[in-house]
This record gives sequence, structure tokens and C-alpha cells, in this order.
Amino acid sequence: MQPVILYVEDDEPSADIMRLLLCEQLGIKNVTFFDQTADFLTRAHQIAPVPTLFFLDIHIAPHDGFALLRMLRADAQFHQSPVIALTASVMNEEVALLREAGFDGVIAKPIDIDIFPTLLERIQKGDTIW
Repeated sequence: MQPVILYVEDDEPSADIMRLLLCEQLGIKNVTFFDQTADFLTRAHQIAPVPTLFFLDIHIAPHDGFALLRMLRADAQFHQSPVIALTASVMNEEVALLREAGFDGVIAKPIDIDIFPTLLERIQKGDTIW
């Protein structure tokens, strides 16, 4: 079963790479991209079918990835959905902060297109990606 993905990313080249990977290379049909985070939850609830997996850029405005994660975890519909951080900041300290915040994993940017399909499979099986 294919995931229904919401990817929140304000960097157009990063979003384009993910669009290529998810939609064209992997053939996932239900992918939504948000390039800003205003009215995030309201807009997320309007997506049909309902997102089952979230990829969040950490450095985005007006709400950063940590704020978006808190919104998702507090929401009855999305509180158990896998939420993966995508960030160029993958030093040990940053990864520890992401883990402590409650993310289900982190994927470094720029995305490694060779290993991404395997990471997505693992996420769909319920694995955390650290």
C-alpha cells in the first residue's frame, strides 16, 4: 500500500528533487507539497486522502519543523503518523534534539537518491530512521 505523503519544504530545488524521487521514480500518487507553514493543520486536514506520512523541513517559517511536529502530535488524526525531519543539520547534537522532540527519524539533505527508496521502505514498515 502506497503512503499518502505531505512534504513541507520552502526550498524549491529540494522540493523538486523529492517530487522526482517520490512521484516519478517511485510512482507514489498521493504526494502533497507545502512551501510554507501558515495554517498548517487546517490545510493538512483538507488533503484527501489523509496524509499517512510527513516529511518536514526543520528550518521553515513561520512555524519551524519542531512546531509542526508539536501540532501533529497534539492532533487526534495525525498524532501517531510517522514524522521524518529533513535537514542539512545532522550533527550529533541536532540529531539528539530531533529524537528528543519526538521525530521518527531524520534524513540528511541533500537527499541521497540511491538510499532514499530503502529508507522509505523502512519508514513504511515502522522503523525509525536515525
